[in-house]
Amino acid sequence: MVRNVDQASQAPDRGASLGLPAEGPGSLASFTSRAGGYVIDALLSGAIAWAFSAPELPGNASLLVFFVLTSGSLVVFGQSPGHRLMGLRLAHPTPGSRLAPWRAVVRTVLLVLLVPALITDADGRGLHDRLTKTAVVRA
Repeated sequence: MVRNVDQASQAPDRGASLGLPAEGPGSLASFTSRAGGYVIDALLSGAIAWAFSAPELPGNASLLVFFVLTSGSLVVFGQSPGHRLMGLRLAHPTPGSRLAPWRAVVRTVLLVLLVPALITDADGRGLHDRLTKTAVVRA
């Protein structure tokens, strides 16, 4: 059986089904850059919560700060602080429109649970992005 060497190049580009470019600005962000943004947001949230609870550990208060910080910044700026530092933004299903608050809230609730973010589709989008019809893309 002869294997076609060009088969890999015939695979659809990540994000093609969403109408996104394969590379550059507007293309889907990699898992590592999205994970980096999440870690930055989690550490920032923990630091903010700790500032109000010191010398005690913040406990679940950091989840509340994470929720408010992430969903609020997504609605207002279209990106969380972690997205900003990693050069990412959240793409809306309707180009040029602001993110509806309900999308930011549902997406962030699922992100707090973490597991939906680890379940990805063929494009690499997490379940939380699929359910809210959003995608994290390069800025």
